[in-house]
Amino acid sequence: MPFVVVVGIQWGDEGKGKVVDYLTEKAHLVVRFQGGNNAGHTIIVDGKKTALRIIPSGILRPDTRCLLAGGVVIDPSILIEEIKSLEQNGITVTPKRLGIAGECPLIMPYHIGIDQERERKKSLTGTSIGTTGKGIGPTYEDAVSRNGIRVSDLVYLDKLKEKLEVIVEGKNLYLKKVLGSELEYSAEEIFKLLTEQAKIIVPYLSNISQELARAKSEQEFVMFEGAQGSLLDIHHGTYPYVTSSSTVSGFACVSAGFGPKSIDYVLGICKAYSTRVGEGPFPTEDTGYDGEKLREIGREFGTVTGRPRRCGWFDAVAVRKAIRINGIDSMMITKLDILSGFKTLKIGLHYLLDGAPVDDLPLSPSECGKLQVHYEELEGWTEDISKVTSFDELPVNAQRFLIRLEEVTETKIGGFSVGPERSQTIVLSDDIKAFSKNAH
Repeated sequence: MPFVVVVGIQWGDEGKGKVVDYLTEKAHLVVRFQGGNNAGHTIIVDGKKTALRIIPSGILRPDTRCLLAGGVVIDPSILIEEIKSLEQNGITVTPKRLGIAGECPLIMPYHIGIDQERERKKSLTGTSIGTTGKGIGPTYEDAVSRNGIRVSDLVYLDKLKEKLEVIVEGKNLYLKKVLGSELEYSAEEIFKLLTEQAKIIVPYLSNISQELARAKSEQEFVMFEGAQGSLLDIHHGTYPYVTSSSTVSGFACVSAGFGPKSIDYVLGICKAYSTRVGEGPFPTEDTGYDGEKLREIGREFGTVTGRPRRCGWFDAVAVRKAIRINGIDSMMITKLDILSGFKTLKIGLHYLLDGAPVDDLPLSPSECGKLQVHYEELEGWTEDISKVTSFDELPVNAQRFLIRLEEVTETKIGGFSVGPERSQTIVLSDDIKAFSKNAH
């Protein structure tokens, strides 16, 4: 059975959690490989909504084990809260169901304080990038500078206390002298909190790399779940308006500890239109009536933050870049039903910069802001498609729209969704049908 990586190929919020949930009916393992509680998934099964922030979407499948790989940053308080919430809703989250890599960096209270104070200071000069303020960036910074606290540190509390005293002293000095903040943290209080949290979290510790090696040798079906979108990747996204981790498929190998030759399939998740949260380039954004209509009908508000998403039309140039940097085999088009009722649909085919053609997103945000988009317009449809169960049941114009997306992205469409429910996902690709139905 395959190792399948599922990634978003826009600016996030593409519906990855819904698709992963649908495809994991027969999965043995589901692995989250980056990000933190700054990105969530909302899954609806039989009318019941479950909002997940850190734990992989596969947790809703009782026979599937979920793993948090080393590239995920974890806020212990949020993780414990999420475990308790799921348990209260009848979803078992024992160490048999969830494994956590000891390499995962922990989000500390001072990371959150620094994150929010930085944004406050930047907002005064108009240079804010719109972070969620949940401490994600500062946590990754400490991990890279070898100054962080990891899940494995919860096993050795005596050494952790000494380490915390040194770190907290430095963070308090930074907050006061550099950020001009009145925030101040106590190493003793943080240690006391971590001591209690360790009792809950340590039993979930697992060697993720070894688990995956065993799964590969036993030919198990493993799905890797990304957070955010590829165009927010720290290396390849619209820098500096990006997240703090690598969101592309290749990072699954780095995060979880296995070789790239083990990846059998990369599935890209893509909305039938485009959205973005926060600041940054968005060439096909529609700030007029259509953009507002997309936001209203699509309920485009963040799962974790509640922030309204910026909305616009499908951007074929940006999606082609995401397809290239991920090695996408096929893509699932989500929220096709939201386009019902639009008289005309648009697809951004290519860009012009100062009158010259541009076939990729520029690296400079200022250049991105000057892009002119050449659109192709297609005739829309008025029919309600939320109950269709096959491609042939779609209105002709909806079929034409999907076919055109396949043409302009030069990538096979493996399926589409027509609503938020698990049952409203239609798989077209024989490859996807095979690996999602024949495991266990």
